[in-house]
Formats: sequence, C-alpha cells, structure tokens
Amino acid sequence: MPGAIYAEGLVKTFGDVRALDGVDLDVPEGTVLGLLGPNGAGKTTTVRVLTTLLQPDRGRAVVAGIDVLKHPNEVRRSIGLSGQFAAVDEYLTGRENLQMVGRLYQMKARAAKARTAELLERFNLADAADRPAKTYSGGMRRRLDLAAALVVSPPVMFMDEPTTGLDPRNRQQLWGIIQELVAGGTTLLLTTQYLEEADHLAHDIAVVDHGKVIARGTSDQLKARTGGERVEVVVHERDRIASAREVLAGFGKGETSVEEHTRKLTVPVSGGAKLLAEVIRELDGRGIEIDDIGLRRPTLDDVFISLTGHGAERDAEQDAAPHDGDGGHAGAAAARSRAAEGREAARKETAR
Repeated sequence: MPGAIYAEGLVKTFGDVRALDGVDLDVPEGTVLGLLGPNGAGKTTTVRVLTTLLQPDRGRAVVAGIDVLKHPNEVRRSIGLSGQFAAVDEYLTGRENLQMVGRLYQMKARAAKARTAELLERFNLADAADRPAKTYSGGMRRRLDLAAALVVSPPVMFMDEPTTGLDPRNRQQLWGIIQELVAGGTTLLLTTQYLEEADHLAHDIAVVDHGKVIARGTSDQLKARTGGERVEVVVHERDRIASAREVLAGFGKGETSVEEHTRKLTVPVSGGAKLLAEVIRELDGRGIEIDDIGLRRPTLDDVFISLTGHGAERDAEQDAAPHDGDGGHAGAAAARSRAAEGREAARKETAR
C-alpha cells in the first residue's frame, strides 16, 4: 500500500529546464520526510505538484489516498500548505487572517475564533493579534502563515522551508509544534536546507538534485555516505597551509578542502578521537603550529557537495516556474483572491 504521500515518475519541464526528472517518493502515514537539495534541485516544484498547484507532464501522485490529478479539490481539503513566502493579507489583523482561513474551510464562527486564539498563543502572536499584518516583522509574518496552515489540523502537511527567517527560539518552538502534530498522526513533507532541522524532525530524508532523488536514508546514513567525520585544522601561519595539507592527506578518506582566508583545512576521516590525537602528533612533529583543531560530523554543505558535486546554486526552478494564473505561484494568487473576497466578512466576524 502506498503511503500517505506517494509519487511515481513525476516529470515537469519549464521550457528548457527539466525541474522534475522522474521523482519517486513514498511517505508512510504519521512520519516526516525531509526533502533536501541545493537551490533549483526541484524541491519546491515537487511540493507544488503534490499540492495541486502544478500539473506534472508525466507521472502520478496520491496524497491522503486521493489521486492528485483526478481529484484535486478533494486533495486540497485533506492537506495543509506553508510555502516559502508568507501568504497573509497584510491589511487584515493577525486575528482576522486566521479567522478568515477557518471560515473559508467552513468552520463554525465560534470554532474558528477558538482555534484562532489557540494558535495566536501558540505562535507568540497574541500581543500583536489585533494589529494589521503589514506592521509585522518578517519573522512574525512567517509565524502567522504557519499558523494559518494549521487552522484545520489536516492529516497531511507540506512545509516548504518553514523556518526561513525565524530566530532560533521561534525555530525551536515550531519544531515542537511539528513534533506534536506528527505524534498525533499527521504526515509531513518538509523541504529544508538546515540539516539540523532534518536531524530533529525527519524520520527519513530524500536528497534531490537536477529533478531526481539521488539518495535516501536517515540523517546518519546520509552523513556516513559523505564520510562520517571531519578533521578541521586552523594553522597559525598561512605559509604552512601546504605542509598541513600534506599531513591531512595521509589521514583523510577524501579530498582536503582549504579556506585560504581563514587558514582552515578540512578533510573527511574515520577513526574518531584516536585519529585526531595522531593528527596532532604529526603536525607537532613537523613543527606546524595550529590555532585550533577539532573533530566534527558532516554539515549540510558536506552532504550537498558529496552527493551532488556542488553546493547551493541559483534557484533555477523559481525562475523557470510560471507565475500567477499558470501554475507556479497560482497558490499565492488564489490566496490573495480569497483574502480579498473574505476581508470584509472577517472584519464583521471579529466585531461580533
């Protein structure tokens, strides 16, 4: 049986750009899949297809047991979506925005008000609840947008880089909310460029590049593929970089990278603290003075570079995607349209 989110052979092109090139996904119910990859890899396009905002050129997708292409309206009633950019009506207050979303989902007025109050408290927006959203900071708008996606507690959630723009405290708070949702049975597809976010939240991770899933596994499994550990050395004198590189090459399991301006060298290794002690002895034996040395696990950049051959790059899929009225950003257009239609109703509802 396919999972709560299932995709097979998704293909989507925008002119000469092949944003999706046969994407396959299967997310079991009540779990979190982290979708990682460089900018332009196809993450956002995948989310748009699965949330009915784009039609694929080929392939099939099923969300919450419903065929995305055959029954898009039913899919929309079963999902929540928080996109990369906050889709809130800046002329409505935070309270009005959330109540409007509830009413658009046919919630009773009293239930919409109660849910709004709960979410405002949960996202630390209660003090600003009756201010227009246009007076909110970027982080506050982001939190309001995330709260709107949770108004109806859908069984399947899509979050496209949800913590971008949030400070560490609010990011941690959102992680807690996501964990509560999943513990209650919600299935989540999460795109992110923060490896620590995937570490915290994802049961499984899929790495996407050039429109294809090129690796899948747990965070630890992916890190192990890039070399489980890294030795980082900062030499005291710039002219000893070459000598230090020579030393590290004798211990490394891959290429040594060098940052000339910081005098830092990094090499993938295996062997833990024992190997680190050997590296220190060898550097000392060669008379190479160091300012710092340490052993660390791979970072997200290490995973990107190891699996894709490059780091983050220009977001080609954003540039290639059609805008309002033709897929792409149609969700934002629809949200703005619904907001305009519901603005007066929301104000009247709040005034009751």
